[in-house]
Amino acid sequence: MAAQDTTSFPLSYNLTPSTAARAEAEREAILADPGFGKHFTDHMVVVDWDVTEGWHDARVVPYGPLQMDPASAVLHYAQEVFEGLKAYRHADGSIWTFRPEANARRLQRSAHRLALPELSVDDFIESLRQLIALDGDWVPSAPETSLYIRPFMFANETFLGVRAAHRVAYYVIASPAGAYFAQGVAPVKIWLSTEYSRAGRGGTGAAKCGGNYASSLLPQVEAYENGCAQVLFLDSESGEHIDELGGMNIFFVHKSGKLVTPALTGAILEGITRDSVITLAKDRGLEVEERHVSINEWKEGVASGEITEVFACGTAAVITPIGQLLGNGLSIGDADAPAGELTMSLRKELTDIQYGRLPDRHGWLTRLDA
Repeated sequence: MAAQDTTSFPLSYNLTPSTAARAEAEREAILADPGFGKHFTDHMVVVDWDVTEGWHDARVVPYGPLQMDPASAVLHYAQEVFEGLKAYRHADGSIWTFRPEANARRLQRSAHRLALPELSVDDFIESLRQLIALDGDWVPSAPETSLYIRPFMFANETFLGVRAAHRVAYYVIASPAGAYFAQGVAPVKIWLSTEYSRAGRGGTGAAKCGGNYASSLLPQVEAYENGCAQVLFLDSESGEHIDELGGMNIFFVHKSGKLVTPALTGAILEGITRDSVITLAKDRGLEVEERHVSINEWKEGVASGEITEVFACGTAAVITPIGQLLGNGLSIGDADAPAGELTMSLRKELTDIQYGRLPDRHGWLTRLDA
């Protein structure tokens, strides 16, 4: 049975400010060209858990290496999960994040699947606020930039027995981020993997755990070797239906304006950006279908003109137009085609909400610096 959250009261934090925090000039130089996942803020959140005390010893400490025993369970049995979300600087200087409650609930589902303790939604959001309280200056203000926040937990019990760990650590780190793809918002080529599957029935596909991403890395290398930015997986049972990309969900726009996306089968990650796109599309009166989509439907739909746009979505990349799908003996679409009108319109609406340029009709934004 998965470990449960035994904490029934809000966590209280101890703060240890870094004595080696970057000077303003160094920080601003990093923020001017942050890349993605290359630089990290001055502090991190740490919370411990064990079967006796539950969640305890919450603290914000200087960012730095972890000291782990070689027999730590995560190193042998991969018992870990993580999340990804962003902090946005609004025009008035305030700092907000997008749908953190959804991230918190997904982390709980992931933790349950990996037999890890579940952190409460309130404690999850408070951990973000605690980090921003010390590292808020790391949230950039240039267009298309943000502070990427990575909460994660892992089994750090020193024990080689095969069972759920009795000791776990939760961390939050953050990294200033520019555009996810080097070329910016432009149609990308993706590679169809037919030899490998991302996840299977009853597996961990719906959990956000490192093993899912590790299994995508070899086919991702194949994608790079073929000039593609990402890899697309098919379902493991039939090998015919579209699953998701290595790190993003996928949508198809039909000539009627209808959006179609693969149904959540338990093998596909329940993307928060995916859910947000569905909501925004329905707000516009567009039909949205969540169902099986075969690779043949994609091929025939593009050839006939029924499918007019294809895009991928996720926290890091937001919405990215897909120009062409390549595979062994397969080519669908045109690498030189412009980004689709609906794709870019939805992207603009979503990012305008995140950055405070449009009203937040759904109560998606949470302020972190107040």
